[in-house]
Amino acid sequence: MSQKQRELMELGRLEYLQALVTEFQVTESPEAKEQVLANLANFAYDPKNYEYLRQLQVLDLFLDMLTEDSEILVEFAIGGLCNLCLDKTNKDYILEANGVAPVINCLSSSNEETVMSAVTTLMYLTTPQSRQQTTALPVVECMLRFSLSANRRLSNLARVFLEDYCSPVQVEEARNLSKHTAVGIPLPKD
Repeated sequence: MSQKQRELMELGRLEYLQALVTEFQVTESPEAKEQVLANLANFAYDPKNYEYLRQLQVLDLFLDMLTEDSEILVEFAIGGLCNLCLDKTNKDYILEANGVAPVINCLSSSNEETVMSAVTTLMYLTTPQSRQQTTALPVVECMLRFSLSANRRLSNLARVFLEDYCSPVQVEEARNLSKHTAVGIPLPKD
């Protein structure tokens, strides 16, 4: 494939992503919004799209959707962020945009996929600078509860979080605190 052909294909990719973003912005249909956001989340899986998605401000779109009432929009938005935050530039952007707090809020969702993506996203967003926020005491308490879940996917992921991202002191402090308080974050529905 010639350089010219590659450039044309890339231009087509950007135009297609732009069309999706425009459709999301102008459509009144909740179902259409869900479908478009699902498509954008899927495109966020491919590193070839990262630059285009940044250019089209899709990271901001995903972050904004985390506070929507629609569980489906939140699920697709956190899934898209989860796909994007493996890239250092995207991770830095999400951290600078104060994206950790809305991701943490997704831990209280009743939607299993939303919770799984939120836990995974917190793992990917953990850096020496963000660790204090991504492994704050309420998050560690939540992971302790998730680690006891009958849902194997969730309990295993929570255990990985506790073992790989939290210090033994943090885990012990959360265990001691949770003996005396109700955490209040419900487990997702299976």
